Amino acid sequence: MSISATLVKELREKTNAGMMDCKKALEATSGDFNAAVEWLRVKGLGAAAKKADRIAAEGTVFAQVIGNTGVILEINSETDFVARNDGFKALVSDVAHHVLNAVNAVGDILEQAFHKNPTKKVGDMLKEAIATIGENIVIRRFEKYNAAPNGLVHTYIHGEGKIGVMIEVTASKPEAVSNPELKTFAQDVALHIAAMNPMAISSDQIPAEVVAKEKEILTAKNLESGKKPEMIEKIVDGQIRKFLAENCLMDQAFVKNPDMKVSDLAKSVGKTIGADVTIKRFVRFELGAGIEKKSNDFAAEVAAQMKGH
Repeated sequence: MSISATLVKELREKTNAGMMDCKKALEATSGDFNAAVEWLRVKGLGAAAKKADRIAAEGTVFAQVIGNTGVILEINSETDFVARNDGFKALVSDVAHHVLNAVNAVGDILEQAFHKNPTKKVGDMLKEAIATIGENIVIRRFEKYNAAPNGLVHTYIHGEGKIGVMIEVTASKPEAVSNPELKTFAQDVALHIAAMNPMAISSDQIPAEVVAKEKEILTAKNLESGKKPEMIEKIVDGQIRKFLAENCLMDQAFVKNPDMKVSDLAKSVGKTIGADVTIKRFVRFELGAGIEKKSNDFAAEVAAQMKGH
């Protein structure tokens, strides 16, 4: 039978369920409005929609490597209590395996056919989890790495899912990839990234506009503090060099041994394994970053702990 747009709209307004879910409900109940409301309640879809407006800033950062492929993702819930729920953990694992097996980090993940059950979408699975668990849940972001033939993907999770890092390192000789020292290096650098939160691997990867803005701020600060105008340029150039050193991974003092830079560590490991070692790429997720008005300084916490390792 034909379902009018007006009836679908009325059902949506009453239940807060999605438009397509409302249409499905009315079709399944032959246009019976009250029966459609009940249909949505049974499916848990109305409840899931109502919860969708609630802020989800807790949850977990999860990472996993299978073979030469790694994934890191952030899934948010409303409370950290739910983040420890077995149902939530199962959802996180299911999404991670979906990304590992069926996603190339493009498109709307909610519209993709769930790899374990292609008859439903990832979004449908998420709605069911929301209805069962009782909180709004958001698949916020994810990244997937496929290692190069001479590469190694490694992940590190800190603080029970508060910070996660995924890194790919490569060796100039393929046989060196299986050397345990390379994996140890990847672990140490991932741990360092979690603690020190670098912007990029090297200075040439930091956007020019970021450097220009920093230079503008530093110039204004030096003028405000009474520095002589003719000395400003030289002073700011030195401060910019310091800014880049503090924010570029290879120039940072290694968190476990501040007497050496990360670049020095890479050279040292390279000599040990007999191959040049390169950090190809990395990604760092901090739980809730950018969601909450006030965020705990997890990086400082990690740095303090790592110096004791």
